[in-house]
Amino acid sequence: MEETTKLLFVCGSPRKASTAYAIEEAKRGAETVADVQVDVLYLQGKKIAPCMGCNSCVKKGVARCVVYDDDMGSWNEGFFKYDGYLMGTPVYEMGMTPQLCAFLSRFRAEYLNQREDPFLRMYTPGAALAVGGTRNGGQESAINAILGFYHTQGMPVVNGGLGVYAGAAVWSQDRMTQGAAEDEKGMESARIIGKKLALTAKALKAGRPRE
Repeated sequence: MEETTKLLFVCGSPRKASTAYAIEEAKRGAETVADVQVDVLYLQGKKIAPCMGCNSCVKKGVARCVVYDDDMGSWNEGFFKYDGYLMGTPVYEMGMTPQLCAFLSRFRAEYLNQREDPFLRMYTPGAALAVGGTRNGGQESAINAILGFYHTQGMPVVNGGLGVYAGAAVWSQDRMTQGAAEDEKGMESARIIGKKLALTAKALKAGRPRE
């Protein structure tokens, strides 16, 4: 029996509306691939303080923040247990949400693991999607900000192929879930990138050297 490939999708919206809907569409695309399981983390309602760059975690050699005790919880230890990732965000001022930015900033201690093994995450792919109120409202900027996180972690990036070059861009028409659902091209792109991430993660997992 083939081993299950486990993916984590992160919804970086402070609300459960258009971005959550797009994430669910991407999940549907991923789950068309056999032996793939998708978990979704919603940042809605979570209190996560942004990293302030004190480097205490690095100096103490620990995996998690030693300053804040918040809803980041055990995600520093649990995040990289998955085989692939998709991050989704609504567009805020041409970028990702403060919630997602704060969450990603808290992985500063990963520097320690990267220093020990620069190839550590090379078999762990990441993908991105963004939802904007206007058709060209900063989706690419937000997607590229997410991809920047993957690059800093040494992770390969998955795009959606033709016309979905960096990630899935969705147009909500400023009508939240209903508007996003009506964007047929955006929903198709979300499903495609979800499926492509699943296929890539599955292939990379199969090719990963066994200890």
